Amino acid sequence: MPAFVFQTGKDLARHAAQIIARLIRERSDLGQTTVLGLSTGSTPVGTYRELIRLHRDEGLDFSSVIAFGLDEFFGLGPNDPQSHRSTLSEHFFNHVNIPANQIYTLDGLVPLNEVESVCRGFDHNIQSAGGFDLVLLGIGRNGHIGYNEPFSMRKSRTRLCTLDPITRQASASDFFGELHVPLQGLTVGLGPILAARHVLLLALGEHKAGIIAETLEGGISDRVPASYLQEHADARALLDLPAAGSLTSVAKPWLVDKVTWDERLIKCAVLWLCECSGKALLKLDDDDFRRHDLHQLLRHHGPAQKLAHRVFRWMQDTIEYHPAGRDSKKVLCFSPHPDDDVISMGGTLIRLVEDGHEVHVAYMTSGNIAVFDHDASRIADLVTEYNRLFEIDHQKSAQVQSQVREGLCNRTPGQPDHETILKIKGLIRWSEARAGAMQVGCREQDLHFLDLPFYRTGTIAKRPMGPDDTAIIRNLLDRVQPDQIYVAGDLADPHGTHRVCAEAIFHVLMQMRNEGRVIPEVLLYRGAWQEYALHEIEIAVPLSPSDIDLKREAIFMHESQKDEALFPGSDPREFWQRAEDRNKGTAEKYNQIGLPEFFALEAFTRWKGNDI
Repeated sequence: MPAFVFQTGKDLARHAAQIIARLIRERSDLGQTTVLGLSTGSTPVGTYRELIRLHRDEGLDFSSVIAFGLDEFFGLGPNDPQSHRSTLSEHFFNHVNIPANQIYTLDGLVPLNEVESVCRGFDHNIQSAGGFDLVLLGIGRNGHIGYNEPFSMRKSRTRLCTLDPITRQASASDFFGELHVPLQGLTVGLGPILAARHVLLLALGEHKAGIIAETLEGGISDRVPASYLQEHADARALLDLPAAGSLTSVAKPWLVDKVTWDERLIKCAVLWLCECSGKALLKLDDDDFRRHDLHQLLRHHGPAQKLAHRVFRWMQDTIEYHPAGRDSKKVLCFSPHPDDDVISMGGTLIRLVEDGHEVHVAYMTSGNIAVFDHDASRIADLVTEYNRLFEIDHQKSAQVQSQVREGLCNRTPGQPDHETILKIKGLIRWSEARAGAMQVGCREQDLHFLDLPFYRTGTIAKRPMGPDDTAIIRNLLDRVQPDQIYVAGDLADPHGTHRVCAEAIFHVLMQMRNEGRVIPEVLLYRGAWQEYALHEIEIAVPLSPSDIDLKREAIFMHESQKDEALFPGSDPREFWQRAEDRNKGTAEKYNQIGLPEFFALEAFTRWKGNDI
């Protein structure tokens, strides 16, 4: 199954949209319809946006398209905000000219005793339309396509299925908690999908890298339903670089073909050899290289001692106790959520403050959707009682308290909060962010709460980043004029906020560069979702036990995210545990390759001046 790797998600979306547009035009010119099978989730949204742009700006005509939604939650109606019909309408159907009678989606409210006949009718509609001309697929972390979960049969048809725990976990954020995610779904079977004339399998982000490698390079197995696509006559995988990161041709290209050995590949290969052999860098010998198919590297850049010393020096040079230097500078940390700063680089913030730098933190979003209802209710009760005790406008406070109680009682899971509740939840995150940053030594006047408009939907689904958002970022950069910038490069964030925020910052920086402005040094950090691989690290800041203790205290200031977070992702550990384990794990990896033994390390890479 061929895979095509793109530098950015936007490039991938443009390519996928062009394939679909070309097919529609070709078949339309022949007077034929185009039958599409469409998936939901965050992955195809960029493709749908590009198709909408082609319709709006270039006249792409969808009137001859017949569209089928591939799956649906059982128990949800078409107007429920989490239903796949609602999602497809919001992101695609409402913006193009597909006739309403040519759109077919599964009905999640069908009575149980009618499910079988409704599913047979859906299969009949697909067959009557001539079968799928093209199916646009995402992939679950368990390898599902549609809701064809692991161990689905190769020739399965449209049916009711039980959702895998991994699938429900991935959908938890849309329902404000896994408890509210339906247990079952309706799905078009593998039979109709694999019978499609063309298949596009899309994947974005590092959290998909493992399953993509298993799907494309592993054997065909019903345990990974997407692996059946290996047998398809015209199935293509379209991947961004992070999603392709575990493919052999990307991660270990020297095992596939001859390569040009630049610094990056030499470092990657030699560190990989350390892992395979269990040896530190300076203990590697020529036989280790030969036994692991690195003859070419040894022949052109060896002997082993020379290569090992070279990589040892490179890794030694990444260790930096003073990441912004010793001279006083202005430093700006962009934090997509209100806790990313201390979770991901709290120790480095401590070091920057100790070194005498003016440290600014910009909180890009309010984070208000990630607060439990009971926290909002508790704060509303506290403020009401506070106002009563001190005789401060008690009547107005009581009105707010009543709005909160009514809003929480009447809201069903997944519905947006009342504006009053969102403000209270935003206030909770604001106070926690302020306390956390000040715990590591930042000054209150150097904290900036941007509340970017793209985030203000009250739901997980966000608007695209727009001019209003980038104008706010540009204004901050013009006011602060930082010498060094830190940006979240954690692209495995399952909600995509990190990616969107990073793209917006880089867009503004490229604008400034085009205007002839000098761009400050930009370092990328990770923390809550993913860590950099050893060969990727360009700066590693050592942390002492007392640094880790203080960083933990700063993270603890985010009480609404402590013990149990509303959107924890697939990692069961608390955020402070993830951060500590990764910092200590990075230090252990340095020790394993023979570098000095540190208690913990925070890792960074440098932005190379391109879009993410």
